[in-house]
Amino acid sequence: MGRLCCSRYEREARQCGWLRVAGIDEAGRGSLFGPVVAAAVILNPRRRIVGLDDSKKLTAERRWELAPRIREHALAWAVAEIDASRIDAWNIYQASRQAMMAAVSQLSPLPDYLLLDAMEIDLPIEQKALIHGDARSVSIAAASILAKTERDRRMEEFDRLYPLYGLAHHKGYGTPEHLEALRRHGPSPLHRFSYAPVRQSACWASGATQDPLPLSPASDVPAR
Repeated sequence: MGRLCCSRYEREARQCGWLRVAGIDEAGRGSLFGPVVAAAVILNPRRRIVGLDDSKKLTAERRWELAPRIREHALAWAVAEIDASRIDAWNIYQASRQAMMAAVSQLSPLPDYLLLDAMEIDLPIEQKALIHGDARSVSIAAASILAKTERDRRMEEFDRLYPLYGLAHHKGYGTPEHLEALRRHGPSPLHRFSYAPVRQSACWASGATQDPLPLSPASDVPAR
């Protein structure tokens, strides 16, 4: 049975007395390049946005249509990112949580209740983690769309700085095109060196590995 993205969880929170319900989500956990981006959105219950859903279910064109409507109709929204060097220093899970906390802290007004996609963050705000929340809560879905479109925009910018990798096409994920570019050119300074395919390509570029195994996404790279 498919999940229905709806406002049930927002309504339940408001019925319990919470006034400003924010959805939070991130994009880019599984990418080999660049930042992880998080967004936080407080939707206006009086201004419904038709078509909100998990960003992964939507076409790129539909996400770009919905993103400005979310920014226009929401009571508040914010995005934040954590760069590749801090992802390498902390690990992607902690970096994602830090990006989410930074996005929430930028909201004005601040929320008093948080809805998150299968995660909790270290803020003194009442919160609820929902498995597959971006496909169940319109607030989380809105955040997923803003996070995804903002990160895609950043990848297009980075593509102009690092044109060898095809970032505008694959957005930094481990596609055959990207893996082949890593094999040929080695990693850029903004690749995530804690991810196995990037580590392997750095070794090959330095000549440390004489007979490398076929380059493929490693098991330690998150799927998202």
